[in-house]
This record gives sequence, structure tokens and C-alpha cells, in this order.
Amino acid sequence: MTSLRTRKAINYVMTALCALALAIALVPLVSLLWLVVSRGVAGLSWTFFTGTPAPVGESGGGVGNSIAGTLYIVGLGCAIGVPLGVGAGVYLAERGDSRLGDAIRFTAEVLSGVPSIVVGIVAYGLVVLPMRRFSALAGGVALAVLMVPTLARSTEELVRLVPGSLREASLALGVPQWRTSLRVVLRTALGGIMTAILLSVARAAGETALLLDPAGKVAAIIEAAGARPAWRLVRLLCDTVS
Repeated sequence: MTSLRTRKAINYVMTALCALALAIALVPLVSLLWLVVSRGVAGLSWTFFTGTPAPVGESGGGVGNSIAGTLYIVGLGCAIGVPLGVGAGVYLAERGDSRLGDAIRFTAEVLSGVPSIVVGIVAYGLVVLPMRRFSALAGGVALAVLMVPTLARSTEELVRLVPGSLREASLALGVPQWRTSLRVVLRTALGGIMTAILLSVARAAGETALLLDPAGKVAAIIEAAGARPAWRLVRLLCDTVS
């Protein structure tokens, strides 16, 4: 009985200490959140979300162009990366036992471990230098390269989860292999693939390192006119903090 009471007492003490440590850790977080909310709510308005930044030294301004630039560049990245990533994943799951499949799988594994700043430098060399200017297209290519490995590996695993009986039933009805993959397999795994796409988009939308040029400045690869520079929210935040 004494041993049991001792263990219970130690358990209560350690639980209380853990709760105290959690409360201490939450104090700076809650205070920072309260500071941001209390001082920031007054500045929120329709003009803030639709206007452009004010000149340096002047009050006011908005983040409208940054929101538009973010949507534009992430849209370009999705237009390039989603078809490539999902298509590669379906190929790896359906016909990935060949040498080409091994090469694609190995490339996806390597790219998934490459730092994002390296991806940005590659996009700089492949798109910015030949065009001789920064552009939203370069940012979209960089984000697409970042999205493809994740999408390819996730799609492959999700397609492999589709029961083989569905493929066999479709093929037994005389449906071609390619149509079976598109109409039966891909549609069955669509829910999981959409989740993978959303996760990739969320990661791409918050990336900043791959949109830095080699000199360390935030490059204008991020703006809203395809072949012209454009702003993003992450760039605006980085410039504001720095």
C-alpha cells in the first residue's frame, strides 16, 4: 500500500509540474497573440486587403497586390506541378516496375530531400537567366519542382491502396488499361489525392527560401504578370520584419 501511495503521489506531483511547465510555455505565446490581435484588429479593413502598400514613411496601405501575386504564382505552380506529380504517381503505381519507373521513383526521392533554396537557384538558372529578368513564371516553376516529388510519392501510395478487384473487373469488361487507370483507379483514389494536392499547395504557398536569389535578397520572381515581377505575402512579411 505504501508503495502504491508513493507512486500515486509522485504521479500527481509530476503531472502538476508538467501542467506548470505548459502554462509557463504558453505565457509568451498568449501574450504575443494578444499583442498582435489587440493592435492589429484596428488596422483591418477592406482597403487593407485590396489596396497597395504605401510608400516608405507613410502610414496606411494594403496587401492587395501581395494577395494577388500569391494566388497567381501558386496557381502557376499548381498548373505545372499537379498534372506532372499526379501523372507520375499513377504511372509509378500502375507501371512502375520498369527501369523508367525506378528512375522516376529515385528522382522523386532525391528531389524531396533537396533544400528549397537549391530549387530556387535551379529555377533561377533555368528560367530567370534565359529570360534575363525575374518573373512569376520562374516562381511557378520553382514551386512546381517543390510540389512534384510529394505529389508523385503520395499519389503512388494512394493508387496502390485501390483494390485490385476493381482493376480486374474493369479490364474484364473490355475497358482499356489507360481508361481503367483514369476512370476507375484515379477516381477511387481521388479523395486522398486531393488531400495530397492541398498539402502541397499549402507548403508551396508559404515558401520563401526557394524564392530568394543567390545574393540573398528576396527576388521578384513572385509577382503578378507572368513575365514580369510580382509581389507575394511572404515577401511582404519578410521585408517588413527585416
